[in-house]
Amino acid sequence: MKFKLIYPKWNKLERQTEFHLPPHGPVVFAATLPDYIDVDFVDENLEDIDFDDPVDFVGISMMLTIQVRRGWEIGDVYRKKGIKVIFGGIAAMLHAEETMAHADAVFLGEAEGRMEQVFQDFRENKLKHRYDFIDQRPDIALVGPARRDILNRRLYNHKGVQMVDLVHASRGCRFHCYPCAVSYLGGRVFRPRPIEKAIAEMAGIDNNRLFIVDNSLAQNTEWEMELFREMIPLKKKWCSHPIEDKPKVLDLAARAGAWYVYQAIFDTSDYIKERVKRYHDHGIGVEGTILLGLDDHTEDFIKRLIDFLLEIELDLAEFTVLTPFPHTKAYTELSKENRIISNDWNDFSADQVVFQPKNMTPEKLQSLLDYAWNTFYQDEPQPIKMARLFKEVVKKEMADNSYRPRDRNLAGQSFGRTAVREDDH
Repeated sequence: MKFKLIYPKWNKLERQTEFHLPPHGPVVFAATLPDYIDVDFVDENLEDIDFDDPVDFVGISMMLTIQVRRGWEIGDVYRKKGIKVIFGGIAAMLHAEETMAHADAVFLGEAEGRMEQVFQDFRENKLKHRYDFIDQRPDIALVGPARRDILNRRLYNHKGVQMVDLVHASRGCRFHCYPCAVSYLGGRVFRPRPIEKAIAEMAGIDNNRLFIVDNSLAQNTEWEMELFREMIPLKKKWCSHPIEDKPKVLDLAARAGAWYVYQAIFDTSDYIKERVKRYHDHGIGVEGTILLGLDDHTEDFIKRLIDFLLEIELDLAEFTVLTPFPHTKAYTELSKENRIISNDWNDFSADQVVFQPKNMTPEKLQSLLDYAWNTFYQDEPQPIKMARLFKEVVKKEMADNSYRPRDRNLAGQSFGRTAVREDDH
């Protein structure tokens, strides 16, 4: 059976780099498919969809809210041809009701152990319109190595630079942050994969550079430390979301190859200043993720915050505005207060103001987002800061003989994250 799996195109943000990272959701999903399925994967961000290519069944994997309208368009094209379409992924879960109007089936939840039945239903012409497993999460031990073989690897090589591969060691998050949808998507219980399985997957990735995409590694100290101990022999270099702020954990992380972290910067406190310093003291770079537009943010606060970021010498900063994605506390509260001013999901890109801020106009917050980017990178442009981080990873690789010669003339190139995700704050 030929199954075409499509990752819809989305418009990149003005401040984002030009390259693309290999998507994680589709390759994790592909690992759950029955053996008899022939998967043809298309990342529409990098290649066109051949709508005339013969195919038995189409899957559309959507991660971002700003992908949903394009995903629906693709689904409509195939359904008009009489080809059945199933949707899945983070954005399909967040926009399930609307997505059902463009689908023969919508799969909600985690796919491990469930796709055999879905494809049997398809073959018997008994496909259900909705497969809802959001509250029935599978045994985390069922998560196997992602099917990276479905990727066209040459498309993710930017000017010869080896990009990072995405991998995860856990699901769920015990935190329930105001702008974040992870508690809905993956549950509020931290669910670590068996460490030996996570390590085996990392070891099997033919790439020395990884992005560990777990929402936060700082959820269980003993698990985190054991993971880092087991990673040391791999000699991988990696970036991640926050690492626990304990010297023994940071030391192990550095020894395990921590390259840089995405760390939320939410105020100008000494705690944040010292937290960033502790990362740096362990040789770990920091890209601050700064969310603007919370109810306690004023124009003066935002400007002070930008000055503070420069004072603490962040390696990079990524600025977004509060975006009330469905199934977040932000969406619930702002909807109740009638403060959401756009219902166009294409506007929910995290760089457009789609709500009424408490202490300023939407236009003022939009201008402050531009101010933040321009001021932080005024003296040293983003590409130069990113190149410095890249040079650091090359030094780390050369120090432990894991450096790959094909990158030898590319130390001036750089790379980083390509998307602001609903589960990324």
